[in-house]
Amino acid sequence: QVQLVESGGGLVQPGGSLRLSCAASGSIFGISAMGWYRQALGKQRELVASITVGSGSKYADSVKGRFTISRDNAKNTVYLQMNSLKPEDTAVYYCNAVVLTHTMTTGDYWGQGTQVTVSS
Repeated sequence: QVQLVESGGGLVQPGGSLRLSCAASGSIFGISAMGWYRQALGKQRELVASITVGSGSKYADSVKGRFTISRDNAKNTVYLQMNSLKPEDTAVYYCNAVVLTHTMTTGDYWGQGTQVTVSS
């Protein structure tokens, strides 16, 4: 089994910053893509940012220039640095990883979600 554990969410004022972390553990042989998604109340889940094992990244237009995704392959961890936060960034943020397990099966795994609230 594979587990993803997120941390770093919370309440921040507009213009502030937060850093989310997501650590993967369990029967991991390798991880290809990792990413962050978010779901605001009453809206569909959307991709925020993703990063490949070679650190190629892509971002939603709404966060370009404000958010930075990075990963530490040795620690099976992905990060999301969020700067210049806006109230519309308020959502539950979910970590995602495409994992090749030791049994040589590939699966799509999700974290439990962490709440980010941007409000004054």
